[in-house]
Amino acid sequence: MSGYNDRVIDEFRANGGRVQGFGTGLVLVHSTGARSGEPRINPVAAMRDGDGWLICASLAGAPINPAWYFNLVAHPEASIETPDGAVDVTAVELTDDGEYDAAFGRFVARYPAFADYATKAAPRRMPLIRLVRRA
Repeated sequence: MSGYNDRVIDEFRANGGRVQGFGTGLVLVHSTGARSGEPRINPVAAMRDGDGWLICASLAGAPINPAWYFNLVAHPEASIETPDGAVDVTAVELTDDGEYDAAFGRFVARYPAFADYATKAAPRRMPLIRLVRRA
């Protein structure tokens, strides 16, 4: 984990999910490494989506997907820390164009910078993941 991520995680936990510059718009994604099988934690911009959450594998518009995306594809059973507590989730990638476009529109309305990230990332379509609460 990078020093930056470590600082964000520490701030998230110390301030009840509030991080400077993000407010309460982050979750901490607890995943299993796709290749290593080791536990990983990544702070990720998220928004509520019904009873779940949406996250976008933007990597700030890089031409590649972030490592946590591959972790969730390989091991979709994960958990997140939210400002309201820990939640067990299943990661489901949005692949239907209509569903993706509608969800991405909501995501950009909440986080306008993601429109710029999408432009930078082109022709890569940044994956959108719905984190569905497990019983």
